[in-house]
This record gives sequence, C-alpha cells and structure tokens, in this order.
Amino acid sequence: MARDQQKIRSIAVNRRARHRYEVLDELECGVSLKGTEVKSLRAGHASLTEAYARFRGSELWLVGATIPEYAMGNIHNHAPGRDRKLLAHRREMAKWRKQVTLRGTTMVPLEIFLKGHLVKVQLALVRGKQLHDKRRVQQERDAQRDMERAQRRRR
Repeated sequence: MARDQQKIRSIAVNRRARHRYEVLDELECGVSLKGTEVKSLRAGHASLTEAYARFRGSELWLVGATIPEYAMGNIHNHAPGRDRKLLAHRREMAKWRKQVTLRGTTMVPLEIFLKGHLVKVQLALVRGKQLHDKRRVQQERDAQRDMERAQRRRR
C-alpha cells in the first residue's frame, strides 16, 4: 500500500484547542506507547482535553493526555495519565523549541489518530486567543451561515 493511501482513523479530537488558541503551525508526531495503551486506543478510548506538550531536555513529551486502562489488560496494564514521549525529527523539534521560548507560545495536541498501524498525534504550536478574538470568529461564522441560508432560499 502506498504511503499516501494509508488508512487514517481518528481516535480523539481536541475541539476546545481551536476555540481557545490561534494555531500557528502543525506537526505530525509519533507516540511511544505500551501494548495495552495501543489496544485501548484501537478501541477508541482517549481524552486530549487538558493535554499539552513540553520539552524535557532534548525530548518532546505529551503531558496530561488520558488513555484509560485496557479492559482485558491484567497486571501489565498502564497508568492512564502517564506522560508519553513524542517522536519527531530533531530539526523540527529545534525549530519549535526556539519558537516556544521566544514567542511565548505553547504546544497542544489537536488530534490523536491511527495512520495505518501507527499511532500519531497532530501537534499544534498555538498562541492564546483573547475574548474579543473569539467573539470576532463567532461573528464571522454566523455571517457565513446567514449568507449560505440566503443563497439556499434564492434557489
């Protein structure tokens, strides 16, 4: 199967992230997981609502993501809230580290998904939105909806 024809299946989406933050850049990372974590993810169980990414030394870590214990797991089950190592190219991590320290931005996961047999995380470099920015976006959305309704009525 060709690389771009791999089946992609979404597991969890962080909807609040796009509302709370302005997305500046996105990066697809691999995740270092234990066996029971993968089985739990394949069953569709995960939460990214309070998750973020941070640098520890030269490594990138996903903090605060919850992957519940696998129902059929035994004593080898994982801790649901443990930190997980993210896998990305060294150049990309160096570029993001520079932007995080200089600009005062942060890294937030947007989505966790299966790409073929691999588990990936869509990570975003974000800056917080002010209340007036959120209102402006909502007004633009409402205006776009009204225009589409008016066009449908004309037809």
